Amino acid sequence: MKITCIHPVSGFIAIRMFSQKEALIRLFHDNDPETVRLVKEQLAAAGEDKIPELQELMRVDDESVSRHAREVLTVISGRSAEEEFSLLCHFFGDGADVEQACWALARALEPGVCILPYEHKLSNWGRQFLVRISSAVSNRERVLLLSEFLAGELEFRGNTDDYYCERNSLLPRVIETRSGIPLTLTLIYMMVGSRAGMKIEGINLPGHFIARHGEVYFDPFHHGRILIRRDVEGILLRQGLALRDSHLRPATHRQILLRILSNLLYVYDLHGDCNKRERVRHWMQALKCCVE
Repeated sequence: MKITCIHPVSGFIAIRMFSQKEALIRLFHDNDPETVRLVKEQLAAAGEDKIPELQELMRVDDESVSRHAREVLTVISGRSAEEEFSLLCHFFGDGADVEQACWALARALEPGVCILPYEHKLSNWGRQFLVRISSAVSNRERVLLLSEFLAGELEFRGNTDDYYCERNSLLPRVIETRSGIPLTLTLIYMMVGSRAGMKIEGINLPGHFIARHGEVYFDPFHHGRILIRRDVEGILLRQGLALRDSHLRPATHRQILLRILSNLLYVYDLHGDCNKRERVRHWMQALKCCVE
């Protein structure tokens, strides 16, 4: 890369050859904030082709340089993740992988988040739970053991203090804080159970979301307590609705993803986050019109 320098005394123009890395380090140290901003915008616009150079700059022993490089990488990864999730919504059928969709959504809304540690946690919990249910002989017993493990030992709970916030709908944050809303907590139960060979389905009730294992219904938001039909009737009665058999049908994976996005849309509307609200609205529209 050629860098043009003007000698401060003689005024002679000198041309010096710098490596790309040296040039970017110098530009990141420029005293003019506008110059730094333009350089970062150009790097971000170049997209994924610049990732290797930016990763190298992040390893430089210079806090300012590594910070600028990290910020550009976050922008690039965010755009890529958003495109990935948008495409997923266009082709997300009823039987598609809802767990992978949750990870893709988290990457789109929190650029740079590393999913692997959270996947490892779920897999580790699944292995631990598999040992615990090896001697269980009924669906009810398996549900009780799962609730004891997740709500009791791992302390997953409903976030009643801050219900309407973004992190309650993002799987990595739910795993990190051990709290969430009915839908995301049900997903945790589904994913841990699945890793132990236990099939759990989500039940998409109006105003609430619960789980089912065989004939046993239970509520992950309330410590996994087992529900009988009268309990479910009470949930709907509080909304002025009568329980119908259709309410108890397992939710498809598309319905689950659509409800996650609906929850986020409400949160962003409530907090006035117009940018994220429009992105979520676009994803919901794509999901509703998706090609099987």
